[in-house]
Amino acid sequence: MKKTPIDNNIVLKNIKESGFKNLGSASIREIRRLAVKIEKESGKKFIHLEMGIPGLKPSQIAIDAEKEAMSKGIAGLYPNIGGISELKIEISRFVRLFLNIDVSPRSCVPSVGSINGSYASFMVAGRRDEKKDTVLCIDPGFPPHKQLIKMLGLKQESFDIYNFRGDKLKNKLESYFKNRNISTVLYSNPNNPSWICFTEKELKIIGELATQYDVIVIEDLAYFAMDFRKDLSKPGKPPFQATVARYTNNYIILISSSKTFSYPGQRVGIMAISDKLYDSNYNGLLKYYPADNFGHSIVVGTIYATTAGAAHSAQYGLAAILKAANNGHFDFVNNVREYGERAKLMKPMFIKNGFNIVYDMDGDEPVGDGFFFTVSYPGFSGEELVEELLYYGISTIPLSTTGSERTEGIRICVSLVNRNDFDILEERLRKFNEEHVVQLTGN
Repeated sequence: MKKTPIDNNIVLKNIKESGFKNLGSASIREIRRLAVKIEKESGKKFIHLEMGIPGLKPSQIAIDAEKEAMSKGIAGLYPNIGGISELKIEISRFVRLFLNIDVSPRSCVPSVGSINGSYASFMVAGRRDEKKDTVLCIDPGFPPHKQLIKMLGLKQESFDIYNFRGDKLKNKLESYFKNRNISTVLYSNPNNPSWICFTEKELKIIGELATQYDVIVIEDLAYFAMDFRKDLSKPGKPPFQATVARYTNNYIILISSSKTFSYPGQRVGIMAISDKLYDSNYNGLLKYYPADNFGHSIVVGTIYATTAGAAHSAQYGLAAILKAANNGHFDFVNNVREYGERAKLMKPMFIKNGFNIVYDMDGDEPVGDGFFFTVSYPGFSGEELVEELLYYGISTIPLSTTGSERTEGIRICVSLVNRNDFDILEERLRKFNEEHVVQLTGN
């Protein structure tokens, strides 16, 4: 048995006890739980690359705003389900200044994290017309979204975007839309985990087809303004965050405060719904809600019934962050550039030690550096690689869990890797390569 940084027996025992025949069937949190258990039993530090969670200090602006709100007694009051007025106004300003689109405050709704916004969006959009019972996922994507779709009893279709960039996207999308059963199309931009970013041409294709076939676009902007190849940090000045909202009125934009504003613990996200969609009426909603209005069904019918609204103090915290960003007093983009810098330093470590970048190109240019990147190693599937790296104290997830067709790959998240741990990561990758390059070459 080969000597690896983590005792073989401990790793093997815990994998067997986990009950998974292969780790490709495990969720992100299950893989993390397994890695933490091995870490504890072995006493050896793991490099955690599996969880796509923020790793930066939260903004003091939000903390101070929450403290002030709490001191005024708002903890004793229910928040407005559709959002406190201060927050709704600042969300509306934010999308105008950083996306260059107009959404009225009434159509800007806070949610209990972006995942709650996704839930409400799928539920209402998927029930407006009984013939439109299918969500189309442009993959790869965030695995919990597909779990939500399944939980809601909706059908789903998907395809990997990598081979359908540019003009190829139109025919691919239309091959699904023409069946008239697609209620919504979902994607993230920048993409989790490939980190590709849609071009304006591609967003125009999505938007125009969504209008033509009455499909609602759910645009997940969890990594808002993190295409660091452009400076998207100046309020009211181009370039702006790319969005499908310039090309259709059939959209719901989801913005996470977790990554963008390093504010994950308070579970508060943003839904920016086009005014036209918010005011739309669908007879199909009457089977599930007391009114046929889309916006009413989102807020009163779904947000109220599932969470009764985002926490009161958290809404004040997010409102303060947005106001500071809108007024040019807080450069939230500069605050998260660290993720791009980490990726820029970590990618060469993998490449030098025999790994390949899986999603390497973003259209005609190399994929940018950001929250995620993807790698493979010759001779391994993604699922096999995830398991093998546990012996080297590195935990990741296979791309197969994200809907990717590149089953040889794994996802690398940079957020929890402190720069002080870079030497440990590089040494373990070196040991991994030394052991496995011999197996590949036979030398």
